Amino acid sequence: MAEPGGLPVLHGERVTLRPLDEPALDRLVELLSHASVRRWWGTVEGPEALREDLRHDGTAFTIEVDGAVAGWLGIAEETTPDFRHVALDIALGAEFQDRGLGSAALRTVVRWLVAERGHHRFTIDPAAANERAIRAYEVVGFKPVGVLRRYERAPDGSWQDGLLMDLLAEELR
Repeated sequence: MAEPGGLPVLHGERVTLRPLDEPALDRLVELLSHASVRRWWGTVEGPEALREDLRHDGTAFTIEVDGAVAGWLGIAEETTPDFRHVALDIALGAEFQDRGLGSAALRTVVRWLVAERGHHRFTIDPAAANERAIRAYEVVGFKPVGVLRRYERAPDGSWQDGLLMDLLAEELR
């Protein structure tokens, strides 16, 4: 069943993805302010700016684990027929990292995007130094495409490289 904004509640292995709502934002701001997440999140300044960034134009999910808010997953669909694909972005709170939950959330949303929205290709672009994220994405089937030099500003103001990764629907693991 679709919720407001057109996104449904999705149930996957060990995770539930719910359309992002205002009550979840407070907990997400808290989770994403932790140093283990913040170092990869860029230069969003202050809780209100982070809340606005997380709203992601209404195309974001709250990741829940056993009923607790665990993280955030954003989708950006390119629907132009000749370039159709989805860009994904994800963040998990510190206490939910290293448990396979990010991979489970990505599998859940990719399966839905293939089955219900007809997508065949997905991209994700972690910081090139974010080894934890890269490993999680490789477990799902994402492959490195190339390095995006000085791609994103880090919280300390320096520029960091990004790694563009992609996944074709038939490569999903």
